[in-house]
Amino acid sequence: MAEIFPFHAYRYNAARVDPERVLTQPYDKISPAMQDRYYALDPHNLITVEKGKAQPGDVPGNNVYTRAAQALEEWIAEGVLVREPVPAVYAYFQDYQVPGTRERKLRKGFIALGRVEDYAAGVVFRHEQTLSGPKADRLELLRHTQAHTGQLFMLYGDPERRVDALLEEVSRAPASLEVRDEFDVVHRLGPVTDPAAIERLRAGMADKKLVIADGHHRYETALAYRNERRAVLGSADPNAPHEKVMMTLFNTHAEGLTILPTHRVVSHVRGFDFGRFRSHLAAHFSEHSFSFSSDAERANRCAEFRGELTRRGSEQRAIGIYAGGGAFYLFVLKPSADLDALLPNVPAAQRQLDVVLLHGLILERGLGITAEAVLAERNISYEREADAAVAAVDRGQAQLCCLLNPVRIEQVVQMALAGEVLPQKSTDFYPKLLSGLTIYRLDGEDAWIHKAG
Repeated sequence: MAEIFPFHAYRYNAARVDPERVLTQPYDKISPAMQDRYYALDPHNLITVEKGKAQPGDVPGNNVYTRAAQALEEWIAEGVLVREPVPAVYAYFQDYQVPGTRERKLRKGFIALGRVEDYAAGVVFRHEQTLSGPKADRLELLRHTQAHTGQLFMLYGDPERRVDALLEEVSRAPASLEVRDEFDVVHRLGPVTDPAAIERLRAGMADKKLVIADGHHRYETALAYRNERRAVLGSADPNAPHEKVMMTLFNTHAEGLTILPTHRVVSHVRGFDFGRFRSHLAAHFSEHSFSFSSDAERANRCAEFRGELTRRGSEQRAIGIYAGGGAFYLFVLKPSADLDALLPNVPAAQRQLDVVLLHGLILERGLGITAEAVLAERNISYEREADAAVAAVDRGQAQLCCLLNPVRIEQVVQMALAGEVLPQKSTDFYPKLLSGLTIYRLDGEDAWIHKAG
């Protein structure tokens, strides 16, 4: 099923640059402020390639894409980026603290090339819809640079953890790279070059199906580029560099995976009346209030409310609502609620997601916020941190916020393998994978052909 390959990665030369000053977060997580900071850190920061700045005088021969390609060529010529002498896969471990808690986790995966597969082949599965704008941007960048600098975050199922055992074995060697990012995540990278170990890894992955956790736009860009090259060449050469893409793969049965919720912040709803809104929900949800009359009491009640949201969410369908006014509210779906009748056009698997209840029963039916309005972000914005969502209401920038429990990893996999697509902003896998740890250059890669035995 899943075919993986070692590769001659290009990597930053630690003798020439400080890795912590040149690596970046994924392009779609880089805010304008982060972009400015990356530019200021080092002239060789990957930001020039990953998410360059447009200039007023940009023309077809001089723009973000041509400058990205030029930067890569110059950095290679200068020895800032160097090509690994032998093909390798890379053990990639991330040591991090779960946001909002004191818990630290260690997530263990590996970087390799994976074959670019059509979704219809039943090897790679998505769980999100993609947008045309980001795909067009990434495709133009790939055409110019002929390089993949960012990682695809892929999931596979290995209940026996045979691949994990191999990673544990190779991880005993000192990491060739260790960096701490701006979110206090420690990233460790170690190449695996032993052909026998690589073969064991390839064999362990051969029967696996892959689910895209993060990087849907990047994957579909690789797919589009593969198809372009096939059309130009008039054939499909399985060993051609464009038939593969760089992936970071994690076992869903291993420890260390974290999905964070993405909370909804609601504003600009005409005729908003919180009392009427609560009355509307009463038909399908039981209401639990956590009221307060002072700042000190508010802190205690907020902690109780958030704890109860988590506790209830492990067994029931619970959604937190805050609209100011001296109380937090928890709405729990009643056992009598007939979701088949209430959400007849929603697949049964999707009805098991709290975010689907939120959008279908609370936002659309309760507030009149349609799916089209959500897509256009006319009434909805998103916050990872619950405190930030609550603060938006307190500042008067929002009418209410909706707090969610995270989607479970098994739900993501189940939905993807069933061909279902989750609603927008359903998952937030944490932490992100640093861009630039390894770079896959299509025009600099020798075909690696597996020879049995």
